[in-house]
Amino acid sequence: MPSVSTNAGIVTDESSGERHIPESVRADGSTRKAIKVRPGYRPPEDVEVYKNRTAEAFRERGKRIGIPGAAGIGEEPAEQASAAANKNAKRREARKKAKATAEDGGDVPSSDKGKQDSQEPKGEDVQVDPEVEREKRARNLKKKLKQAKELQNKKDDGEALLPEQIAKVIKIKELIRELDALGFNDEGEPKATSGSDSKD
Repeated sequence: MPSVSTNAGIVTDESSGERHIPESVRADGSTRKAIKVRPGYRPPEDVEVYKNRTAEAFRERGKRIGIPGAAGIGEEPAEQASAAANKNAKRREARKKAKATAEDGGDVPSSDKGKQDSQEPKGEDVQVDPEVEREKRARNLKKKLKQAKELQNKKDDGEALLPEQIAKVIKIKELIRELDALGFNDEGEPKATSGSDSKD
């Protein structure tokens, strides 16, 4: 009595222990002869593939949990959207109220003034201190200049630089000019007086 066939179609005869692929009929009607399989041979189709449980679980995580961000906006549950959506909705409402009161000519309540200043920097009432902006820009340029000088030193020592790093080194003079235009020297320190400007 033959046993159940394997993936490769091999059947083992339980009485004799011989293995063979039974004869079959082709699509054109001709018959394929039975093929004997030598003892101990295991075709690639029958070799069990090792499965790492951890890796398998990692691959299957999308089917169990779902891919984060794959759900559409309309499908989003109310619980997940509550914190961020509520916060944004409150901000929008506060802006609308502030805009409506400003158009009517009424005063904005003192509790809402801070919110309005932080949310709408374009308004006429809100003015950015140019000195603070100038110092912020100078700090940013000083940081870029320091990085570019460090890269220049590496290049001088014979180290190979990436194309992005070479581009930073090339901009050293441009950064110094920008700092000079803001009233700072090439070290990022403010110049003493505008009358005694000296080019370094």
